[in-house]
Amino acid sequence: MRAIAYQTPQAITADTALVEIDLPTPEPQGRDLLVEIKAVSVNPVDTKLRRNAAPADGGWRVLGFDAAGIVKAVGPDVTLFKAGDAVFYSGAIDRPGTNSEFHLVDERIVGRKPASLDFAAAAALPLTAITAWEMLFDRLKVHDAVPGAARALLIIGGAGGVGSIAVQLARHLTDLTVIATASRPETAEWVKSLGAHHVVDHSKPLAGEVAALGLGAPAFVFSTTNTEDHLAAIVETIAPQGRFGLIDDPKVLDVMPFKRKAVSTHWELMFTRSLFQTADMIEQHTLLNEVSRLVDAGTLLTTLAETVGTINAENLKKAHAMIESGRTRGKLVLAGF
Repeated sequence: MRAIAYQTPQAITADTALVEIDLPTPEPQGRDLLVEIKAVSVNPVDTKLRRNAAPADGGWRVLGFDAAGIVKAVGPDVTLFKAGDAVFYSGAIDRPGTNSEFHLVDERIVGRKPASLDFAAAAALPLTAITAWEMLFDRLKVHDAVPGAARALLIIGGAGGVGSIAVQLARHLTDLTVIATASRPETAEWVKSLGAHHVVDHSKPLAGEVAALGLGAPAFVFSTTNTEDHLAAIVETIAPQGRFGLIDDPKVLDVMPFKRKAVSTHWELMFTRSLFQTADMIEQHTLLNEVSRLVDAGTLLTTLAETVGTINAENLKKAHAMIESGRTRGKLVLAGF
């Protein structure tokens, strides 16, 4: 089968940053599905791994997490799917990725593709939807009120992949006032179109931008990017006893300033359940099926912003470079081989 992979971590401008190779088609075992890949999307984690993570023993590493495709074969212990099912999912960080013609994935982290979306639009959703859902409802527990705080959620980086779906989930599934940040006219319009009640400019002093809304101190802050740059403003902005969550990788995260307000800090990594085979791993299957239902009901929209082209090394390099520019909105997708 065809796959796109790398051997040496390096800049995306290098000729061998991502190359096309041939690999044996894998065989499903246990609860694995063998999926014929129809579309993939690119996430910041792909670029981080390509730059920093050397494959074991000098071998090849195939990247890619988000995917939509057709089940071609199933392992002997599979009960949730059968050959011919259309699925969407985000794979496991400790297994080969989805940038290949065929891919193995545990059925417990797979959902049924929304019937109303094509494969490209479906592939934009899984990683970001799982990340946003788990942060809002499992980590921040936004349905549980913070006494005296404004029933508001501040999403830093509202136009990115995770922010784009977090805005929708919070707007449609909670009673929170949704405040999202964006720094360009086009990203501000994008966030508004997804349902944000207010959009503030994170290139300006953020605490002042939020205070000027007159809502009071928000109960929840979800930082998707550049947390280091905004931490002091978050400390100033968030309500006493509020809950703060982040998903990026600050070099240093000094949480001591939160002590005075008794603010709790929550990390979200959507790969944790599959990486540790947690007892509740199947919750991601349930979550994705609910996302699929909400999409088909017209409640949630795909966050696909651009289809970069077919799945090959050249287009994946282009998508990686676009992600690394820090100026994308929504999700970048590649479809078909």
